[in-house]
Amino acid sequence: MTEKISVIIITYNEEKNIQRCLESVKWADEIVVVDGFSDDRTEEICRRYTDRVYQVEWNGFGKQKNICAEKSSHKWILNIDSDEAVSPELAKEIQNLLNNEPEFPLYKIPRKNYFGSRWVRYGGWYPDLIARLYDKTQIAFSENLVHESLIPDNRYGLLKSPFDHYSYRDMTDYVTRQNRYSTLSAEQNSNIGKEATWIDIVLKPPLAFFKTYIIKQGFREGFLGFFLAISASYYTFLKYAKTRKI
Repeated sequence: MTEKISVIIITYNEEKNIQRCLESVKWADEIVVVDGFSDDRTEEICRRYTDRVYQVEWNGFGKQKNICAEKSSHKWILNIDSDEAVSPELAKEIQNLLNNEPEFPLYKIPRKNYFGSRWVRYGGWYPDLIARLYDKTQIAFSENLVHESLIPDNRYGLLKSPFDHYSYRDMTDYVTRQNRYSTLSAEQNSNIGKEATWIDIVLKPPLAFFKTYIIKQGFREGFLGFFLAISASYYTFLKYAKTRKI
């Protein structure tokens, strides 16, 4: 039996990215968008592609995605972010999978991450396997403030074709977002009473640099690889340091 699929997308002020994203999933049986009351043209653009657009106050990444999935009609879900796009090869692979009986309730997909117009292959940026295709009757997103994931994830299959992630415009955009994500991570840890130790603050940042630049061969990306390794170290420092009171 062929399974139908719902594509779910959460948005907030994504007018620069959302059309590319929506164009790439027009093949889906349904597109559902939960928008966090954007004040740009995001909602207008989304309504050109689907009438399933809902305005919901921001609840954090994981919870917002679960709300979106709850509003979908089909049990099979493909979650895609506004700055991502499904390649024709991936679309075909997903359709072929759902034309047969999927073996697993969850599938991970490789992701090609771009920095500006450059695809970053090293430093842990590829294949960047990420779980995004799932049966919502068995799987849901964790409701973390940041770095949400699909759970349980102990049984999953792998797809071969990647999707594209136009993640960062430039260095300024990257640093700005890393600062924001580190704040969310720190808030999440503080909410559960977790405070960073001096080991976290002193040792983990240089380890993050070593892992990114040496073990994952970030040096093969030239200066960009060095920048990303330094940034990984600084992000690690910030997310722990921000849990402590001055």
